[in-house]
Amino acid sequence: MHPAARHPAPAVHRRRTTAAALAVTAATALLATAGTSATAAPAPAPGTSGGAAQSAPVRYVALGDSFSSSPGIPEQTDAACGRSSRNYPALVAAALPVASFTDVTCAGADTRHMTVPQGSAPPQLDALRPDTTLVTLGIGGNDLDLPGVLTRCVLLGKLAPLGAPCKRSYTLLGTDEIGTRIGATAPKVAAVLAAIQARSPQARVLVVGYPAIVPDDGTSCRPVVPFADGDFAWFRDKQKQLNAMLAQQAAGRGGAYVDACTPSVGHDACKPQGVRWIEPEETAEATGFHPNAAGHRSTADAALATLNG
Repeated sequence: MHPAARHPAPAVHRRRTTAAALAVTAATALLATAGTSATAAPAPAPGTSGGAAQSAPVRYVALGDSFSSSPGIPEQTDAACGRSSRNYPALVAAALPVASFTDVTCAGADTRHMTVPQGSAPPQLDALRPDTTLVTLGIGGNDLDLPGVLTRCVLLGKLAPLGAPCKRSYTLLGTDEIGTRIGATAPKVAAVLAAIQARSPQARVLVVGYPAIVPDDGTSCRPVVPFADGDFAWFRDKQKQLNAMLAQQAAGRGGAYVDACTPSVGHDACKPQGVRWIEPEETAEATGFHPNAAGHRSTADAALATLNG
């Protein structure tokens, strides 16, 4: 999610390397950018999953980063943006009486890419129309350089596995560098929400939070995720701080917040296959440190419940 560097999303079946290298690769995958213009996904046939019942046709636009586009989940409809036909926007669209559905989510996107191109992909807000009635927005992690945080935690965890070296490196001299980044991202998210409202004044806007990547109880799973033992709880807390900021911005701008974290507790990257909703490394299920298909199903259900609430 570093704003200065963008690289294509890696292939799903890349040969595995060491645990540290896998985690660094997974974090770098979040930096993936569009090498070609992102195209609108075809509108899925309306369905009934999730229990959503909308009387009027829905004109839906999905905006966001890799946690919305779902790199690595088959089938990929846009390799440059890491976009899957089974991401939560597609599942939400399938559950609604959509008149139109445009998915411009793209791995590596940050708040800048709502209004400026991302590689050859146009600004995501260009997908909005005056008659758009539903917008989902999953953004913010790249503005914090979350992949860089993950990478640093892995590398420092190799050097001091029993301490909290990653936390210490981001809190030198009593500072809270990640907290500061979250604070600096808040007005950027607010500006995106204001721009959505200006372009699509009829739209209901859902701001989608991030699912739990590490255990909610702060426990360590070093054989799976090579953080230092003391950094698991710190990383959990920073992710919750990010989600709280997103919820606050949604409420302050007339939107609604979709809590993807609470349902994902107990399904983090430390859990075994079949239980986890976040892949701890690159697998056939998804790119490392990203939700798999079950994780996207959960987020879609949370979004539909918010719509019906």
